[in-house]
Amino acid sequence: MRIAYIINSMEGGGAAFPIPAILSLMRDYGAEVKIFTLAQKDGKALPAIHKACLPVVVREGGLKDHIQSFLWLQQQLRTYQPTHLWTSLTRATLLGQLAGLQLNIPVISWQHAAYLKPWNLRLLKATRSLSKLWIGDSNKVTNLTQQRLKISDENIITWPIFKTSPDTPKANAWEQGQIIQITSMGRLHPVKGYDVLIKACHLLNRYPHVPPYKISIYGEGIEYERLQTLIQQYHLEDQIKLTGFTPHTGRTLAQYHLYIQPSRSEGFCIAAHEAMAAGLPVIASKVGEIPFTIQENQTGLTVEPNDPVSLANALYTLLQKPELLYPMGQLARQTVMNIFSEEHFNRIGRVIFDRMEQFSPR
Repeated sequence: MRIAYIINSMEGGGAAFPIPAILSLMRDYGAEVKIFTLAQKDGKALPAIHKACLPVVVREGGLKDHIQSFLWLQQQLRTYQPTHLWTSLTRATLLGQLAGLQLNIPVISWQHAAYLKPWNLRLLKATRSLSKLWIGDSNKVTNLTQQRLKISDENIITWPIFKTSPDTPKANAWEQGQIIQITSMGRLHPVKGYDVLIKACHLLNRYPHVPPYKISIYGEGIEYERLQTLIQQYHLEDQIKLTGFTPHTGRTLAQYHLYIQPSRSEGFCIAAHEAMAAGLPVIASKVGEIPFTIQENQTGLTVEPNDPVSLANALYTLLQKPELLYPMGQLARQTVMNIFSEEHFNRIGRVIFDRMEQFSPR
């Protein structure tokens, strides 16, 4: 089996970061693999891919030049001669489906997003039969994909794009007199809701007896200037910092006491699950897979998306009893270790690999 893995970009984020785990497993099962990237963007996902010794080709081009992208992809695939195409995200899926149809190669397609732009949804509905197998990265996304694209049970499977390791660094308990350290990780993009978090902190500071806290937001993106302006507008410079991208997720998370995910929309949301694996309780919006993982008032709290008042109230609740953050975090860690074990990840990967072996060229 020769797998060509086609993805939109090497941008740091949920869709690209799991590639090393996914393709390393396929390689362990005996496949040859190669990644074809339609655009580089920030390239934050490349170091982990290089570390895993996965071959990758990145096209020099933009995000809108679809005809040029298709011609490039077509030429790359003619040279590589894969037996299977594996696509990730809408643009890569649509172009990969067309290439698979033209070159007579079966296609397997990831779905990561709980939200699809209306035009993308219409296109995927029209091309759904061009993918032999659809994979949802979470139960939530699988259900949505099946409903929206009208995919039968036998043509879709759930494979969470996350696995835990007992070696994941573990956060320390908050100690009396310490400032409560809070963090969040994600692209600085409207969908991540960091403006909601900033407004929530503005409200929170009006509450009585709020203990000292600081929030570090790790990420880069188009919202940086706007978010920085909001922080200054609400005089939160001493409490909220936009700290840039970090490639050392586990070690970084272990330095904190609490994690926040204020997103307006999510699929699986790797960052929130990584935080739980590090032993942090999580306050998060009720979007994507998150509310299925968090045990309310035991491993964290969930709030309605785009609601700064509810987020401020949830923050206030946990900040009032910082001594409970560590035991909540320990339960969070145990929860994701049980649900998203490496054994479980590998088992589903094997099922998918065996399904792929049954696919013959069209």
